[in-house]
Amino acid sequence: MDLILWRHAEAFDSLPDMARKLTPKGHRQAAAIAAWLREHMPKQTRILVSPATRAQETARALSDTFETVAAIAPGCATAAVLGAAGWPDARTAALIVGHQPTLGETAALLLAGESMDFSVKKGGVWWLTHRVRGESAQVVVRAVVNPDFL
Repeated sequence: MDLILWRHAEAFDSLPDMARKLTPKGHRQAAAIAAWLREHMPKQTRILVSPATRAQETARALSDTFETVAAIAPGCATAAVLGAAGWPDARTAALIVGHQPTLGETAALLLAGESMDFSVKKGGVWWLTHRVRGESAQVVVRAVVNPDFL
């Protein structure tokens, strides 16, 4: 299974938190990563998005067809992200558009096996794959892409 973690792009600092919108730079970040994802992600990828405005706007740079998942709102637990994605057993790839620190904690849990504070840059993508080799389950980093590299 492929799990793509996409942190929302840069947003204005304002209240209420759930209504924060992307800055012009954030729109450019989202567009750059969306173009990269269109070239690389599997065709049948499920797109699961936090209900926060900044995550919704980030996802719309890629597609208007996505599922809003309340369980992956700001402050959610890693278990909510993994549960929404169906990790590791889902048959289709999942793209989660969400927030720090949860996305970094999710990547750390899958890669290091413990809770750590990995930092996912605003607008950045961490693409992880679950595979089985022999009798051993593995998590492989397929890509880490930040908008300033595109």
